[in-house]
Amino acid sequence: MRHKKNKVTLDRKTAGRRSLIANLVESLVLYEKIKTTKAKAKVVRSAAERLITRAKSGSLADRRRIAAVLYTKNSVRKLMEVLGPRYKDRKGGYTRITMIQNRVGDGAEEAVVELI
Repeated sequence: MRHKKNKVTLDRKTAGRRSLIANLVESLVLYEKIKTTKAKAKVVRSAAERLITRAKSGSLADRRRIAAVLYTKNSVRKLMEVLGPRYKDRKGGYTRITMIQNRVGDGAEEAVVELI
């Protein structure tokens, strides 16, 4: 039975999925706009919003929790010093997903994820 099994696996094993999500979130933080597939966009949105919410407090513990997920110091620094204060008064909904045309090669639904 598959009761309450609602994890989105993106057809990858755990380590590959964590790396993919970390790379996409880091790109979103650094460039503030990325183009990816619809399924990946939905996963990236939830991961990015969790990290931005942590960055809003600005504590050392939250900085370390963010650094455990992201790979580079530049992305952690931008998240804590730029994006955290930017969304200080906002309660959530830091990202927007916009659907664009299907990919030519395989017809996958593509989306643009951007910070509001």
